[in-house]
Amino acid sequence: MKAKLILENGHIFQGEAFGYLNDSIGEVVFNTGMTGYQEILTDPSYYGQIVTMTYPLIGNYGVNLEDVESDSPKVRGFIVKESCNYSSNFRAELELEDYLKINKIIGLSGIDTRALTKMLRVDGTMKGIITVKNVNFSTVKDTIQCFSNENAVKGVSTKEIYTLGKGKKHVAILDFGIKRSIIEEFLNRGYKVTVFPSNYNAEDILKQNPDLIFLSNGPGDPCDLKLEIENIKKLIGKKPITGICLGHQLLALALGGSTAKLKFGHRGCNHPVRNLESGRVHITSQNHGYYVDKLPDEMELTHISLNDGTIEGMKHKKLPIFSIQFHPEACPGPSDNNYIFDEFNKYSL
Repeated sequence: MKAKLILENGHIFQGEAFGYLNDSIGEVVFNTGMTGYQEILTDPSYYGQIVTMTYPLIGNYGVNLEDVESDSPKVRGFIVKESCNYSSNFRAELELEDYLKINKIIGLSGIDTRALTKMLRVDGTMKGIITVKNVNFSTVKDTIQCFSNENAVKGVSTKEIYTLGKGKKHVAILDFGIKRSIIEEFLNRGYKVTVFPSNYNAEDILKQNPDLIFLSNGPGDPCDLKLEIENIKKLIGKKPITGICLGHQLLALALGGSTAKLKFGHRGCNHPVRNLESGRVHITSQNHGYYVDKLPDEMELTHISLNDGTIEGMKHKKLPIFSIQFHPEACPGPSDNNYIFDEFNKYSL
């Protein structure tokens, strides 16, 4: 079936629909990873977004039910140059199109993804709609502009507290859109893991007496999370705190720093980051549209992006607080940065 992507700047890309054949609106972004589409589809940080894959052939190794990062896909749409209908992988359980159809996610193939990516790089991330209807920009302009991802964290955070593992150390995770692979990293290091809703009361978390508090990754603009920021302020100085991605940004805001939106975001598996303490450069997996643009006075810079010089890590000058912007668990991406979880472990009581 014919379909089209209509962007908020009025540009239209014609292609073929696959997966679930129903219109969808979201923020159009791109990811430069060659593999890992299954992890990308199910990463809660992509909630509210239409993801474009820059690698031309997607779906060739199918989908399995082990490598998911959450209970279902969180993207609003999926754009590829070519969708492979017949996978070749001994672990494959489903074809990509069937997986999207079951989970009611529309896909768009056959468009010039290079041209779309260049447009997003030049003009910045923008809203858009994938539609199977014969409509023009003027028809959907207001609909596109009305889209908001302000309540993204509410849509992906756990509604109930749950605990995993029986380790001697106890980590309390504030779930802003946690990936399963991050939880597994703590479990693999012998932690008891308790996951709390994003807006859970700070005093009640402290009553659990955790050895470490972890602020998770997640979608959206950190400045929208006013209650969560106030909660984090109440935790500072009471327990060791670490964080990744959105958790890193929220921690900076709670400590008096500021955040801003990147023009087109960092999304992919090949972003070079320098560790300023060791001097080493690590290739990292990243997925964020916002960043810390002003470091809090009490924090010092630990990691920096070699692509654009943005802040990728920080630690407190006196308190046991450390956070990073990139994803050390990868999934997808290189496992070079797994050592970060060992660094987190050093901060626990």
